[in-house]
Amino acid sequence: MKALVFLLVLANLLFYAFGAGYFGRPDNPDAGRVEQQVAPERMRIVSRGEAPGAPPVKPEQAAPNGAPATETPAPGSAEGDKPVATEKASEAKVGSAQVAGVAEGAEKQPVCLTWRPLPLADADRLSALLAKRFANYKVTRKLAASESNGWWVFIPPLPSKADAERKAAELRELGVNEFFIVPDALNRNAISLGVFSSEKGGQDKLAELKAKGVRSAQLASRPGKDSLVTLQARGPAGEKVELIGAVGALLPKSDTLACK
Repeated sequence: MKALVFLLVLANLLFYAFGAGYFGRPDNPDAGRVEQQVAPERMRIVSRGEAPGAPPVKPEQAAPNGAPATETPAPGSAEGDKPVATEKASEAKVGSAQVAGVAEGAEKQPVCLTWRPLPLADADRLSALLAKRFANYKVTRKLAASESNGWWVFIPPLPSKADAERKAAELRELGVNEFFIVPDALNRNAISLGVFSSEKGGQDKLAELKAKGVRSAQLASRPGKDSLVTLQARGPAGEKVELIGAVGALLPKSDTLACK
């Protein structure tokens, strides 16, 4: 019994001596724990609420075999955003090209405008305007009122006597010699190519002229002095607004209507 008590006392003394450092201990009490840590160099202390970042990459791991290290652009960086920006720019260019193509196609679509009823003098002034500034519009004249004095094949009034003379020279080059330039106010500077008692005679003459290359000749009822005329013009939609403005300035009391 005494031996057991002696052993217990001896064990307590030895434990006390070890804890007190009589047998020696390391300078750093945490040295044992540090030695047991796995990859301690990868640990990083962060503040409260801060998201942990990516672990640092060792130089030897970033550039194996002596190759130069390259940085991977972070999400949202300028380099990372380049493909997205390029794609958006390409989409914008395609969209602009499509819109431009639609607008261009709409401008090339023909429109038909009409003015009625017009006194002969106003019809002649309007015909001259169309011939001078809107040559892309094809003009037709129809007798709206009064009795007809036959059928007339003619080239609509030109802006000036000089223009009429140039047109006359073109007709001679095409082999057309039977015509005259109208001098009176009603159809001044128009070129008359023939007057016929029947519409059939006028149509035959018009076909003959077109076969020779005369494209601007027209057939219409020959009006009297008190006749009213309906004028129609067909041409590109891109010039429509400018044409309506010009007619409004020339004939303020005349309305521009769409053809039926």
